Amino acid sequence: MNKFWLITFGIIAGIVALSHIGPMIGLAVSGLIIYMGVHFYLQSMSTAKKVWWAFVGIIGAISAISNAPALIGVAAIAALWMIYRQWNNKPATSFTETNDPFTNFEREWSKLSKQEEYK
Repeated sequence: MNKFWLITFGIIAGIVALSHIGPMIGLAVSGLIIYMGVHFYLQSMSTAKKVWWAFVGIIGAISAISNAPALIGVAAIAALWMIYRQWNNKPATSFTETNDPFTNFEREWSKLSKQEEYK
């Protein structure tokens, strides 16, 4: 991709990420409240504590739903990361190379077959 377009998309993604920093912080705090609610709900023995921690978890979930625009900010940060990788010409990590003996055998056999053709 042309460097001009990388700069343009990078600036746009940066502005979007910065404009959604508030909802992202709110979503993180909401996630922490939900985690605390579930954690203490599972540990509590009395019904009153279970009701209280369920209420705390529900409040955290409502707060998380209200911070849904944070997902746009997270997507913008992901786009910035992809633009950074493209700028440095770093290839995406490939998970196709495995230590599977059959795959390695096929690769080595194709190398041997090519060598025999030239002899």
